[in-house]
Amino acid sequence: MAIILFATMMSTKYPNNSTSSLRAGSGQDLPKAYNPKETEDRIYKLWEESGYFNPDNLPKRHKKPFSIVLPPPNVTAALHMGSALMLAIEDVMIRFERMRGKKALWLPGTDHASIATEEKFLKDTKISKRDYVAKRQEFIDLITEFALKNQTIILGQMRAMGSSLDWSRLKFTLDPDSIDAVHEAFIRMYNMGLIYMGSGKVVNWDPRGQTVVSDDEIEYEPGKATLYTFRYSKDFPVAISTTRPETKVGDTAVAVHPDDERYKRYINRTFSVNFTGVNLSIKIVGDPSVDPAFGTGAVGVTPAHSLADSEIASRHNLPSQQVINEYARMNKEAGPLLSDKKTMEARKIIIDHLRKQGLIEKEEIVDQNIPKAQRSGGIIEPLPKKHQFFVNVNKPVEKRNGKTIRELLKEVVEAKKIKILPERFEKVYLNWVENLRDWSISRQIWYGIRPPVWYKPQASADDNLEYTVSKTKPAGEGWEQFNDTLDTWFSSGLWTFSTLGWPKKTGDLKTYHPTDVLETAYDIIFFWVARMILMSQVLIGEIPFKTVYLHGLVRDEKGRKISKSLGNNIDPVSMINEYGADAVRMAMIIGTSAGNDSKVSSDKFRAYKHFANKLWNISRFILMNIPETEGIRKAKLTEQDKKIAEEQAKLIKDITQDMENFRFYLAGEKTYHYVWHTFADKIIEESKEKLASKNPEIKASTQKILLELLINSLKILHPFMPFVTEEIYSKIPGNKGKILMIEEWPS
Repeated sequence: MAIILFATMMSTKYPNNSTSSLRAGSGQDLPKAYNPKETEDRIYKLWEESGYFNPDNLPKRHKKPFSIVLPPPNVTAALHMGSALMLAIEDVMIRFERMRGKKALWLPGTDHASIATEEKFLKDTKISKRDYVAKRQEFIDLITEFALKNQTIILGQMRAMGSSLDWSRLKFTLDPDSIDAVHEAFIRMYNMGLIYMGSGKVVNWDPRGQTVVSDDEIEYEPGKATLYTFRYSKDFPVAISTTRPETKVGDTAVAVHPDDERYKRYINRTFSVNFTGVNLSIKIVGDPSVDPAFGTGAVGVTPAHSLADSEIASRHNLPSQQVINEYARMNKEAGPLLSDKKTMEARKIIIDHLRKQGLIEKEEIVDQNIPKAQRSGGIIEPLPKKHQFFVNVNKPVEKRNGKTIRELLKEVVEAKKIKILPERFEKVYLNWVENLRDWSISRQIWYGIRPPVWYKPQASADDNLEYTVSKTKPAGEGWEQFNDTLDTWFSSGLWTFSTLGWPKKTGDLKTYHPTDVLETAYDIIFFWVARMILMSQVLIGEIPFKTVYLHGLVRDEKGRKISKSLGNNIDPVSMINEYGADAVRMAMIIGTSAGNDSKVSSDKFRAYKHFANKLWNISRFILMNIPETEGIRKAKLTEQDKKIAEEQAKLIKDITQDMENFRFYLAGEKTYHYVWHTFADKIIEESKEKLASKNPEIKASTQKILLELLINSLKILHPFMPFVTEEIYSKIPGNKGKILMIEEWPS
């Protein structure tokens, strides 16, 4: 509704002087039109030079701490509209609390984002990683140069958005202090028994990216697949169903439900079969995880190529045989018929064999979710990999009253120690915790933080490795540091306290932790939010934040997700150049409630540019019609003007409650409607006759109320539209040298 009204209201004009008897005031200093390009860089420089982004420099009235850490953007490329929304919301929060007298810290930083950055670098530069096998450090130096160039662009974009971040505390996840914090966290968690080396555990392997990925880094693409029902051989007593027959050369068992009457007599029996030239020993096991209603109610167990099957194998002490390698090709254990074939080629060969042998009993098309690596798009291949580190989520933590990580994660949310907004995401979070597996933290990416783990390289990859955990290289010959790097979320999971100086006991850590709010997108609640809670609970015994505010995805005017492939990508800096940062910020905030997706368009940006101009014209009219002296502030208000002041005071109280309760979209919309439809359309229109009055008391009261309404309007708009409000505020009589950013929030 707000945008539709602009078209009809833009025709309102305010004369430079309503009557010839009015004395021109400081409104003469305001050009006829507001030009963001001529203002924003100058204003931002003023803020930076004031030092007030740093809470240590705020006036004495700023005592109670309030802190937010900026979710560190990946140094892969320039920011997108989702990042712009994040910056707008967080700056609204921090400016509001700063004006309320809080010692407000908004701590900035960027994330090296191992997988994402390495993938983007290789794509953009067309460099082959294979050319640097013997030159790892040279390769890392090239990526670092690429990342730091992107970081410079990103920091410039943050400034363009008006972000009042404390740049003196800027962090990067590959800073020496950050790396030291990661190593300290790893060592402490290892010594607590929470980090362990998996002995050939099945992991999510990305053949395209050539790295392990966690469960949360997998996206599932809906598709169709053929479900084949067949027997291993004509005399095998049980038919099984699978969509991946190529893995069946690695089967070591068939699992059935222990109460399934069809198969009870076969449980614990072992059958020898020759399947496509491979001799298999198949044991029938009874396992309650099997659904008797799915397929034949019998499942071929491939421990090496299924997480679920590996768990069945563990329960029944079954052997495991890997038949697919890290390049998604069949290995020699798959037999001469399949060796070195791609998995899809192998599937075709096996199906042809089964048909010729008359072993297929049924074929049907079914829906299937195809697991793909989020970053590379490679189809995930579960396979066993040695010498990988995991975080144990089910081991009691002695220093945390014997509670497991899973219990710690649940407790803080269930007990409302951490509030998640909107509340519906609490169930989503708790459901994720309920199904949490041990966290795989090893990555086969070069760009990142290597674990503080040392080994002797002559050890075979198939052997149980002798290793030591230490920040420094052990004494003696032949020790080398592990080549793997750690999952990026392991380092960014420390973000709320490592950025404040941990593991040192710093003043910042004591003052600003736990942080007050974490604001981020709802789609990384598992990637990041949960892991920050995990790391903070385990390592320092505190919650990392008191409130989690989740914003939604930014979509175009048709409701489509913004992406380059759709050609609807919107560059926030281009929008700022065209419409001004204030307009972009208002367009991002209004209509965007917690947890819900929002729509943006050029029309919406244009509408709020009109609003910035409207505010400018209102201010220009008022300042042209009040004296340049501060004496007007001492004038007495008429009863009518007192009521006008009371009405605004009620609005400010209402808006303050919205801000306190994270209803920023409502606060912004109410402020917009008041300024345009009440202040401009009614109060100012009615003031013109009073300003021309020959009664000095009426005229002075009108001048005073207009000035008070303007000042308060600028204050409540400042968190949303900081540039234009700061510029106007500086032109008000008596405000020379004052900075609106640290003025008191009106009460």
